Parts: sequence; C-alpha cells; structure tokens
Amino acid sequence: MIPLETHLQIGSLLFDGLDQIDLTGPFEVLSRIPNATYRVYAMTTDPVRDVKGLRLTPDATLADAPQLDVLHVPGGFGQEAMMENQDVLAWIARQAGGARNVFSVCTGALLLGAAGLLRGRRATTHWASFHLLPLFGAVAVNDRVVVDGNWIFAAGVTAGIDGALRLAAELRGDDAARAIQLYMQYAPEPPFDSGTPERAPGAILDQARRAVADITAQREATARRVAARLGIASVDA
Repeated sequence: MIPLETHLQIGSLLFDGLDQIDLTGPFEVLSRIPNATYRVYAMTTDPVRDVKGLRLTPDATLADAPQLDVLHVPGGFGQEAMMENQDVLAWIARQAGGARNVFSVCTGALLLGAAGLLRGRRATTHWASFHLLPLFGAVAVNDRVVVDGNWIFAAGVTAGIDGALRLAAELRGDDAARAIQLYMQYAPEPPFDSGTPERAPGAILDQARRAVADITAQREATARRVAARLGIASVDA
C-alpha cells in the first residue's frame, strides 16, 4: 500500500475501436482512488469511437502525459491496429518502465506483449486471445485476474472492474477498495452462468467463437509477426 499523502498519477491509454468497458469499467474504480489524478491519453486529442460507436474524448496526448504511477492499457478490436504502431508501443514501454503498477484489461495484454514487456510474466486476457499470450513469452494463467508483482492483468471486458478493485487495494488498502465497491454497488448477480468458455453452453460457445474467428486469426498473424520481430522463440499457439 502506498501512503495516502503520496499523490498518484493514473493514466489510461485510449485508441479508436477499443471496448469502452475495458476503459470505463476501471475508470469507475480508478477515478475514485483517494489523492490521485486520473486522465486519459491518446495519440491526438481528437475524439475516438469504441468498437460499438460510443464517442470518447481523451484528456491529453501521449506526448503530454507525465510519468504515470499507474498505467492502464485496455483492449478491444482496435488493439489490433496498435500492435505495430511504434510510437504507441514506445510510449507504453516507457511508461511501464517508470510506473509503480501496470494494469491491462482484455487484449490490452497483447499490446504489452507487442511492446516486449510480457517475457516471463504470468498474465491473462480475453478467452478468444488467451492462446496468444505464450507467443510473447508470457505464462498464460486462466484466471479472471492475475497478479504478477506490481502488474495486474484482467481477463475479458467486465473483468477489468475486478482487476481495478484489486489495484485500488494495492494502492490505498483493502478498505479504500471496499468503499469504492460499495459506492458502485458492485455486487454482480448475473441472470445466467455463461460468462466463461468453461460454463457457457456448447452451442453458445461455438457461436461466439465463429463470431470472433476473423479477428482472432488476424490477431494471431500479427502476434506471430511481432514476436518474430522481438526475437521471441516460436511457440505453437
């Protein structure tokens, strides 16, 4: 836990085509951490749209970001376009190198991998891309939230809320995280037990896999290309 008198700079990466819950779910938690400044950074200050069209506006550009204490990297379909953007990857690597904590949600983990930061780390990501983590040298762990030292990885989409609460506890203590959870009234009681591949009915899982087959194949091709550029030994995914 970091002393309360220590002010924290918390920042999230924003890009076109991200999944807004990867950003806004953690935002609900991270923006309420005591004695902290939370801002959203993107390549430009122009608004972007999430994968379903929601309009989002960054606070500042990547170039204007201070050294962050907490770096939050979301995912979504738009992550694919960032995988070989050297300016974005360099920013991620630079910020991660000086941050107290790094937090990824969903396929944000693949961006950390593309920045060369996953070698030897225990990590997780969305179930459709989970098999790609070893391509970046990561140890894939099939849990909703995975903690590796000061790095926290959340699996798909809504898992970002769970990961952010874990991060809040790391930063300001369990009671601060509990207070944020209470304010949010975060006590999920989903009407169906179908939130993981292991629990979803087979027909639903097959349908979901078909729906993301194209982006999954594209992500694998990109992941293999990036891994080769990074000099990571080939792994059968």
